[in-house]
Amino acid sequence: MKAHDGIYLDGAWRPAAGQDVIEVVNPVDEQIIGRVPAAEADDVDAAVRAARAALPGWAATPPSERAARLTALRDVLAARKDEIAETVTAELGSPLAFSQAVHAAVPIAVAASYAELAATHVFEEKIGNSTVLHEPIGVVGAITPWNYPLHQIVAKVAPALAAGCTVVLKPAEDTPLTAQLFAEAVHEAGVPAGVFNLVTGVGPVAGQALAEHPEVDLVSFTGSTAVGRRIAATAGAAVKKAALELGGKSANVILPSADLARAVNVGVANVMSNAGQTCSAWTRMLVHRDRYDEAVGLAAAAAAKYADRIGPVVNARQRERVLGYIEKGVAEGARLVAGGPGSPRGQGYFVRPTVFADVTPDMTIAQEEIFGPVLCVLRYEDEEDALRIANGTVYGLAGAVWAGDEAEAMAFARRMDTGQVDVNGGRFNPLAPFGGYKQSGVGRELGAHGLAEYLQTKSLQF
Repeated sequence: MKAHDGIYLDGAWRPAAGQDVIEVVNPVDEQIIGRVPAAEADDVDAAVRAARAALPGWAATPPSERAARLTALRDVLAARKDEIAETVTAELGSPLAFSQAVHAAVPIAVAASYAELAATHVFEEKIGNSTVLHEPIGVVGAITPWNYPLHQIVAKVAPALAAGCTVVLKPAEDTPLTAQLFAEAVHEAGVPAGVFNLVTGVGPVAGQALAEHPEVDLVSFTGSTAVGRRIAATAGAAVKKAALELGGKSANVILPSADLARAVNVGVANVMSNAGQTCSAWTRMLVHRDRYDEAVGLAAAAAAKYADRIGPVVNARQRERVLGYIEKGVAEGARLVAGGPGSPRGQGYFVRPTVFADVTPDMTIAQEEIFGPVLCVLRYEDEEDALRIANGTVYGLAGAVWAGDEAEAMAFARRMDTGQVDVNGGRFNPLAPFGGYKQSGVGRELGAHGLAEYLQTKSLQF
């Protein structure tokens, strides 16, 4: 797609206040593929004011009509799914097949789910002698990351619109073309002017201005825990709500009774997908000592198959970050069994699919989020030891458990301190709540629980 040279404000593309631009780079060949405005605080202010002006009308719009606009949005996204996939591939570097199957398809399903929820959700109920209203929280400032650029946008904007909120979106500067395509889809779907607004820009300028704006009622942020802390502090000072989906260091626990080959192969695929740039990836594989060597061999063989399958990481800075963690793992005594330091190609931001064995729970690579194609395989003595290791980080976003008996796996999953656990390879469910325990965040996305984040409650006694 051709990049817009303006911001989407109050239903139209308009020039940004400043002259600075963001260059969009293809991570595969390092070529510039587009330029978008670097919005300033004045642009953010104009977008928030447009959203504030549109709020009363959209909040008063019947849920059935909001559902109709979301259905139209779903239809537009579905009609443009090939363009979506090609755009994500161009600016993120994701292989086209993965962009089609995940980056394009999942947001369409999520948009459809919120179209249905907007039509069926109970926004008014009777409790005793009270009428309880579930009303839109107001103007939403949505700040989204680059790793799943359209999914993260839809997971915030769709429930906000379903709830009757208006939105200002600040997408990641690495993937703004996907966000512009989404703005086109919103416009084509007939969403009223001002209900959705897009400002492209850098975090310290546009993102900070959006988080701090006094007319923003809720900041919904997905990204690093460090930035999440700053947004939480800003929101707390203003006594406004912040919904935060942050980092992860998820454990993939393989109990002795599990089908080891299947658990390892699925676990490796989970980590290598999207070049490891998934906050919920199962980056710690926990295996019983009696089956550890076999698991390490299977993991190394599985990872080697991804050498020519995965794309690059998003930019040079991210590549250096991931390579730094790989070097740190070697320095701390972990054993490389696949991949390793250095770039596998002369061009592009590629990182080798990497597997570490002999990783101990206290190592940096076992505690910190790497956000690249790097798997750590840890040994445990018994089930209690596995649970201690699984719960032994500051994060609690996702995880997995494998066992020969589903009841055994479910029992272990219930004891994990994490927001979502896949049992024996459970399928992704766009209606199930997603979000973290501990420093992985506050609040939930997807389904009815995601919709609830954008509502506030009023009780009328009679």
